[in-house]
Amino acid sequence: MIAIRSATVADAPRCAEIYAPFVTDSWVSFELEFPGTEEMADRIAKALQSHAWLVAELDGVVMGYACGSEHRTRGAYRTSCDVAVYVDARQKRQGIGRSLYEALLPSLKDRDLHAAFAGIALPNDASIALHRAMGFDPVGIYRQVGWKMGDWRDVAWFQRLL
Repeated sequence: MIAIRSATVADAPRCAEIYAPFVTDSWVSFELEFPGTEEMADRIAKALQSHAWLVAELDGVVMGYACGSEHRTRGAYRTSCDVAVYVDARQKRQGIGRSLYEALLPSLKDRDLHAAFAGIALPNDASIALHRAMGFDPVGIYRQVGWKMGDWRDVAWFQRLL
């Protein structure tokens, strides 16, 4: 059974382990260098102060995480946030991403956030399907916005009002 809970900085090593292949082996993340455990701990701590960071456990082992973060720095954006979900590749299509979002989105609403945005590097049919199933609507595509793995990458943006 999947258990969802708020992350702690002690989850940083496992979250970093889950995130690493998205950085090093794919264009899903636009980061070019893996952030490491210390940076992941800092990200968790920051998210917990302002938004949320949740982990999904299966038999006591963290198998995925979802987080909210600042959408833009200017003040009028303060009620909007970006969201992301990452699941251990060995646990794909087990409902972990959905379970994480089902807990994360109400948590963000409880923090008086109004709109959530998700940027999806293309192609990524599984992520698009998850976001659409969670009530996100497509709002546009940034064409050739990032260069990774030897090619230009597009990012589709999705929005959900909370």
